[in-house]
Amino acid sequence: MEDKELFTMLGKFTGEQKMPPVQDWRPDRVGEIDIHIDLQGRWFHEGGHFERQDLARMFASILRIENTEYYLVTPAEKLRIRVDDVPFVVVLMKCKSDDMTQRFSFMTSMGDEVTAGAQHEIEWRPLSHGGSAPYIEVRDGLWARINQNVYYELMNYVEEGPQGFFLRSSGVDFRVPE
Repeated sequence: MEDKELFTMLGKFTGEQKMPPVQDWRPDRVGEIDIHIDLQGRWFHEGGHFERQDLARMFASILRIENTEYYLVTPAEKLRIRVDDVPFVVVLMKCKSDDMTQRFSFMTSMGDEVTAGAQHEIEWRPLSHGGSAPYIEVRDGLWARINQNVYYELMNYVEEGPQGFFLRSSGVDFRVPE
């Protein structure tokens, strides 16, 4: 399956499903659940990998961050989970250009699609083993790390200006560290 077909297929999830208003929910019951999201964005429950992607996507739709803690939130309860880095990983990218405007759209492994710009910033964060990696805000303070394959594809669009290297998407320039 080609990337464009996969992007379209994954995009159907976000296009058909409205996100729950988790930011508005204030449940009285607060606890923890043994759910863990690893560095690669894989979801685990009680040590076992989520076999059903649709179940992981459902949980991702009720994810919220408060300070540095991640929670699955419903109107009835709020359950803390463990996240090694960020909850999402970008797995696909497409670039569209029209009338002098270039836009980078990214798809996470959970089916979220975002276009880099003023509402969805790209930022570079240091890695524990040195260097840095690009991240993009997906929604409501939840970020995705851009995986290595997409990173290499994205680097094909880097431009050089008087202040250094940058990527331009939706009229916004994002500085790329040297």
